[in-house]
Amino acid sequence: MNARDPNLPLQPDEGNAIKAFTDRLWDAEIVPAITHYISIPAKSPMFDADWAANGHIERVITDAARWVESKRVAGIKLEVVRIAGRTPVIFFEVPATKAGGNEAGAPTICLYGHLDKQPEFNGWRNDLGPWTPKYVDGLLYGRGSADDGYAVYASLAAIMALDAQGIPRPRCVGIIESCEESGSFDLPAYIDVLKARLGNVSLVVCLDSGAGNYEQLWLTTNLRGMVSGVLKVEVLTEGVHSGDSSGLVPSTFRILRQVLDRLEDSATGELLPQSFHCAIPADRIEQAKAAAQTLGDEVWKRFPWACGADGGPVLPTTTDPVQALLNRTWKPTLSVTGAEGFPELKNAGNVLRPYTAFKLGLRLPPLIDGNEAAARLKALLEDNAPYNAKVTFASDGRAGAQGATGWNAPALAPWLDQALNTASQAHFGAPCGHIGQGGTIPLMSMLQKGFPAAQMMVCGVLGPKSNAHGPNEFLHVPYAKKLTAAVAQVMAACP
Repeated sequence: MNARDPNLPLQPDEGNAIKAFTDRLWDAEIVPAITHYISIPAKSPMFDADWAANGHIERVITDAARWVESKRVAGIKLEVVRIAGRTPVIFFEVPATKAGGNEAGAPTICLYGHLDKQPEFNGWRNDLGPWTPKYVDGLLYGRGSADDGYAVYASLAAIMALDAQGIPRPRCVGIIESCEESGSFDLPAYIDVLKARLGNVSLVVCLDSGAGNYEQLWLTTNLRGMVSGVLKVEVLTEGVHSGDSSGLVPSTFRILRQVLDRLEDSATGELLPQSFHCAIPADRIEQAKAAAQTLGDEVWKRFPWACGADGGPVLPTTTDPVQALLNRTWKPTLSVTGAEGFPELKNAGNVLRPYTAFKLGLRLPPLIDGNEAAARLKALLEDNAPYNAKVTFASDGRAGAQGATGWNAPALAPWLDQALNTASQAHFGAPCGHIGQGGTIPLMSMLQKGFPAAQMMVCGVLGPKSNAHGPNEFLHVPYAKKLTAAVAQVMAACP
């Protein structure tokens, strides 16, 4: 058992030692491991129906598990948990080094990440590619680097950094899934299987989120939910000459536009059904104001805007930083992320197409139930179809979960609030920032329901221009090093 008094705050020399340890491990082992990980096209099941046969997910799970086991952390137990027909999960347990930390009911820290990836997308720089890692000026480019293949390595590094300095910590468990980018539809089954082994989770550390800048630690306060799926309109069994049919056969694209008009005001982007909206809590508005003071116009300027009609950049929906932060984290919004039924432009003849299909992504405010929203969306889009056309909406959700519910963090315990600020000051030289994120991490609402008393440290490396899901995704390695050290320091403060 460590002789250090666990009630004493970390001293500056201990913080410096943690930083030095994590820096060395990142340079010597973690950057090479993530570089190799990037080269494997471990696309999530939604984007690779043959994921099991292709073996890419199995490979990244196996590689990560071997790396964790190779560190020989005292007392660690690791298992790749498998349920037939589902993507695998890495689960590890590390006993506490804090006095009494291994007794029944003692606090446990749960660390979370995922290894599955979004698809390639297009638009990568000529010298970059989704599966061709490149490390330039502290940025490690490639799909999955920041979202969030680094998480399993950073999680273990934080544990190792504390143990190397003899700094007591609670028991730790890790859950690393491989279905997150598909909405984590496999995860609930694993949570059920693992619940007894999780223990008394008092702190969740999730490394799959974002950062407002690279100059301080950022705590995620809320996440949006999501319903995604395919809206399809069919009017013919095959394409026909547009000169012969147009004006008589209704256009599938026009019908699709009419159906979407039920959902969205195309002039403003406002979602029309009030059931998809919720009131924004007063504390989140105040936090958005504080974040806007720090970030200013970079809230909207950080995006890669195209050149607009007057030669200047295309304009955002708002240039007010506070409203911009609230729009991207608390307002429901619709995105069309894919289309089918259209020939390539070079092959587009004078044919009225038989069907049009759009892939829709509906982001939901944190307090809206995802499954209920999915049911309402399906009814809204399918009922009373114009011209009696065949209109269908098929959600991407599986196993009864048709939508992902968002998450609103519980109130910060005083110890965590202090620990976050202390860690941010120690490793970044600035206070911890608080910011909502517009993405979705389904596990957070699951764990909050299962462990309502747990505190949540949701953070990540997805800062400006890191571009997860899009082209030129990168991991900001200097920030990731500091984040790892800050996570370790917060873990040490967990009572």
